[in-house]
Amino acid sequence: MYARDYKAGAISLQEHPSSAQIEAATAAFRMLSDATRLRLMWLLTSEEYDVTTLAERLDVARPLVSQHLAKLRMTGLVHTRREGRRVLYRARDTHVRALITEALFHAGHEVTGKPRHQD
Repeated sequence: MYARDYKAGAISLQEHPSSAQIEAATAAFRMLSDATRLRLMWLLTSEEYDVTTLAERLDVARPLVSQHLAKLRMTGLVHTRREGRRVLYRARDTHVRALITEALFHAGHEVTGKPRHQD
């Protein structure tokens, strides 16, 4: 799904985004500029995980994963759900999942030299 495909609640491509929208997007991109956070978000686009599982999957210390998740949550990129004593994390919504997916697909073209998609 591309930005041009969104209908309800989105700005049209002819409209200029508000200052608040620009600030929110900038904060999201700033959070995603860290490799560990981007790896976390990639995992969280497909399913829910707890901190321990994420730390194991990424081979990163559990406290570091917790710190990154707190930042991602504060920025609104992830949400949580309690299941007993565990807290499960997931990418917030389809917009966030599409952003992560498209960014990494774009990077795939950069790295592999695959032909780009035409408009």
